[in-house]
Amino acid sequence: MKTLRIPPHTLNNLQVREISVDEVRRAVEQPERIVVGYDFRKIYMRRYHDLIVDEEMLLRVVVEETDTELVIVTVYKTSKIARYMKGE
Repeated sequence: MKTLRIPPHTLNNLQVREISVDEVRRAVEQPERIVVGYDFRKIYMRRYHDLIVDEEMLLRVVVEETDTELVIVTVYKTSKIARYMKGE
């Protein structure tokens, strides 16, 4: 697997959004679904149990892929799982 890089601004967003780096890694390494987003970015999606809100959430990790690495552009969680996991 390519190297995973999380830029400082994305790390800050993770802290603000209360999302762990481990959950981000898990979503990229073991996604339930990958879709193509804007500018050929890939969106890796994985459900997980969020301890902060104590419910199942969907983590969406937006990634730009280069020849050598996967760069995390942004990450967010949503409770609207059915909206993004249609057909699952």
